[in-house]
Amino acid sequence: MDYNSNRMREELYSQSISAGKRKYFFDVKETKAGDKFIVIAESRKLFDNNTGNFYFEKNKMFLYKEDFDKFQKGLTNAIHFIETGEIPPEDANGDSPSMPEKEDNNVIDGIDFNF
Repeated sequence: MDYNSNRMREELYSQSISAGKRKYFFDVKETKAGDKFIVIAESRKLFDNNTGNFYFEKNKMFLYKEDFDKFQKGLTNAIHFIETGEIPPEDANGDSPSMPEKEDNNVIDGIDFNF
């Protein structure tokens, strides 16, 4: 494999953060076109009751530079809500934070079992 075809896989920067049974990775990579992006990965150590062994479950998210501002704003809003309980106002782009509707656990497919 030549240098150019391997460039997308190279990490330009990497940081890991341990948090209990989870580990978070923040890796900066570069596409063949020279565009940098972030790969955010979560790795969790889990136990398989069937085999009696531990294994790691991994999840990745790719964050591209054109989305950095919106992602940062959304993360900041979510942290603000957790810390204060206040829902942040709608931003200039019309992206508004919201509260998800609560599910009624007593209703299944429109049938109310709550008698």
